[in-house]
Amino acid sequence: MVRIKKVKRYSSLYLMFLPAAILLFLFNYLPMFGVIIAFKRFNFRDGFIGSPWAEPFFKNFEFLFASKSAWTAMANTLILNFLFLLTGIIFQVGLAILFNEIYRKKTLKKVMQTGIFLPYFISWVVVGVIAYNLFNYSNGVLNSIIIFLGGEAIDWYAKPKLWIFILVLFSVWKSTGYGMILYSATLTSVDSSLYEAARIDGANRVQQIRYISIPMLKPLILTMFLLNCGKIMNSDFGMFFSLIGNNAQLYSTADVLDTFIYRTMRTIGDIGMSSAASFFQSVCSFILLVVMNTVVRKMDNESSLF
Repeated sequence: MVRIKKVKRYSSLYLMFLPAAILLFLFNYLPMFGVIIAFKRFNFRDGFIGSPWAEPFFKNFEFLFASKSAWTAMANTLILNFLFLLTGIIFQVGLAILFNEIYRKKTLKKVMQTGIFLPYFISWVVVGVIAYNLFNYSNGVLNSIIIFLGGEAIDWYAKPKLWIFILVLFSVWKSTGYGMILYSATLTSVDSSLYEAARIDGANRVQQIRYISIPMLKPLILTMFLLNCGKIMNSDFGMFFSLIGNNAQLYSTADVLDTFIYRTMRTIGDIGMSSAASFFQSVCSFILLVVMNTVVRKMDNESSLF
């Protein structure tokens, strides 16, 4: 009875939530039934329900653990996504604090924030074109500068280790603006009297940042960290395919699970194997999220997701 009364009392709110709940069910929960493809020998004639089950049951997963390329892709996925996550938080939080401390004039602050936020809206396809014009061996901008200064041209697309830093650089350049806006919004809501009291007590700028700004940002930092941990096994396919493409020379450091699955699907055409790989990604991400959420809950119970 109490629940029915609450539903009636907040009926307008439930009605507002209903369209979002329907969309969430249709596009996020209902498609989860298709995970059975990962355990079937799928064919288009019988569909994902009528297709026979794989024999043995986990046969579609075998290529993930039998292939050396798959293990390399898994390692690259974890390493690169961890670097993206770590550098992203550092630059996003750092710039948010910098703008909060330095730019007191609102107009100048908004102009600078807009300039940093702009790359977020640029397509990875366009970024790929920019990267090609920068690193092209024959007439790339960087090689042109190196030759002008008396050096020898570098074949950037044959240097796999360099692309770890290049990919991190492009990721930071493109994502920093969005994250910075989130952290800046949190800092603007901080009571200015806290900073005034700290100044009266003799705290300098660094101490104000350490004991006021960063603690205020801590819950959001942990929340964003957990949300990104939930997709750490899933890479941005558009980013890697636009920047790396089918350049096999860079696979040792820049091939990730998403591009590996795409190539497998394109060359072998086995949907069951591709689905198995995607299911494996989801399970690994879920396990990692649960583990990291447990760690965060011990550090700060209010910042955990569940």
